[in-house]
Amino acid sequence: MIFRCLLLLATAVSLYLLFPSLVDVFTNWRSLGELNPWWILLALVFEAASVVSLWEMQRIALRTPSWFAVGTAQLAGNAAGNVIPGGAATSGAFAYRMLVRAGVRGDDVAGGLAAVSIANTATILAFPVLALPAIIGGLQAPRGLLTTAYIGAGAFVLATLAGFAAFRWDKPLLSVGRAVDWALRLFPSKRDAHGFGERLLAQRDGLRSAFGARWPFALCADIAKPGFDYLGLLCCLAAVGARPNPSLVILAYSGAMLLALVPFTPGGLGFVEAGLTGLLTLAGTTAHQAVVATLAYRLLVFWLPIPLGGVAYLLHRRRYGTADASASATSP
Repeated sequence: MIFRCLLLLATAVSLYLLFPSLVDVFTNWRSLGELNPWWILLALVFEAASVVSLWEMQRIALRTPSWFAVGTAQLAGNAAGNVIPGGAATSGAFAYRMLVRAGVRGDDVAGGLAAVSIANTATILAFPVLALPAIIGGLQAPRGLLTTAYIGAGAFVLATLAGFAAFRWDKPLLSVGRAVDWALRLFPSKRDAHGFGERLLAQRDGLRSAFGARWPFALCADIAKPGFDYLGLLCCLAAVGARPNPSLVILAYSGAMLLALVPFTPGGLGFVEAGLTGLLTLAGTTAHQAVVATLAYRLLVFWLPIPLGGVAYLLHRRRYGTADASASATSP
């Protein structure tokens, strides 16, 4: 209860501080009429491909063949994360309940969703590396974008080392598990908490088995998810007539995705709008182009998925609303 109150307080303070940036973006909604509709249609196709790539990776990690169960849970969970503060934790908790209702084992869901989230974050952190050849070749990048690249590259190295250690040795996961058990035992209702490290090991071994020979498909899906999303942003820029250097847009995109991870507001609301607008301006667009392109992009990736998530939730409830119906999505 105390944590929720603190989170709501942080959300309120963040939205208050970011309110001028949000107003600046949304007061330009009339400029959406200036967008080239064909570029927006192509952006919509790329964003749909990005979501489908995420579904494929989740299907592999969760060890379930059901596109319907995974797709509806992801859409509904993402919509919940875009409305309720808490970021990926809120989205994951909502999707967890839906997937378990669909018949996927709870342990597979917990480990699979966590692994997919970590892998997607690591891929986004690695994105600035794609701009390095152009920078080495003489491309002049503003200091703000270079700072984003340095932060992302450093975090990617740390995430890669941590992931390698977790999959290679048992001791790191057991140490994390003991730390979690100790923290849980601080709460009166969790005095007997134990065995979290062993559960982490079991989930890791399950992920090894799930990916197995299908790791090339999982890797391609992991790269395709942010890759198609980045192409969608490029299309939004083209729709307003902006033609910045794609390598600089990669750096701006990476910085915006890092801001989207901030859990203080739903879906990074306010943080992404303010950050992406400023970063796109550094990448070479005019202030007006940056604002309108950001508005179009966020309409596609933040606002449009909310009603789609509501529809997905209703469809999911219709199919898996009873215990008998949930058997159809049980893991093979």
